[in-house]
Amino acid sequence: MRRREEYAYVLDVLPPELAAYKLPAKVRREFPRDSTFAHLLGEEYFTLLEVTLKPGVKVELGERVYVGAGQRDKVDKIVRRIRYEDLQPPARELLPQLVRQIVASREQKFVDWFNKAGPITLKMHSFELLHGIGKKKLQEILAERKKRPFQSFEDIRQRLGVDPIELVVNRILSEIQEKDPYYLFASPPPQETI
Repeated sequence: MRRREEYAYVLDVLPPELAAYKLPAKVRREFPRDSTFAHLLGEEYFTLLEVTLKPGVKVELGERVYVGAGQRDKVDKIVRRIRYEDLQPPARELLPQLVRQIVASREQKFVDWFNKAGPITLKMHSFELLHGIGKKKLQEILAERKKRPFQSFEDIRQRLGVDPIELVVNRILSEIQEKDPYYLFASPPPQETI
């Protein structure tokens, strides 16, 4: 199943000369020389995207833009999915802040995950992929959610003594940076970069 983003956040705007330098010649020929490229972070699956902006359009770093099917107001074309290593240093610096913003704004989605997460293998639970969660804390989480479902990030914080936002943000960043073969929240990286 292909995961498609509807909205994304602007990580970086690349001047045409830098974007042209990084793109393979075959792809470069498809776009006008003065195309403005941007790197975006998807809101739903944390997919890294390279897009072209519509002529004359300006975007701000951190701005939420529509990238779904149909008429887009600022994004012209989605060029390709990219990897973390394709990001420029300023985009890498902005990435944790935007991931945190997305997680905080989608609290119910992640609270539901804490209530429903299950094992990945016979010997490993999803919670163990969160930095700092070992077997003892895993048992505590499972016992607490069995008593009653978690209601909010604050409820998780109070009952477990952990910061759920920090746990999820660190996991997402780890997945985007391809540090682990398991993907709980982010889209796996593209198989091939063009």
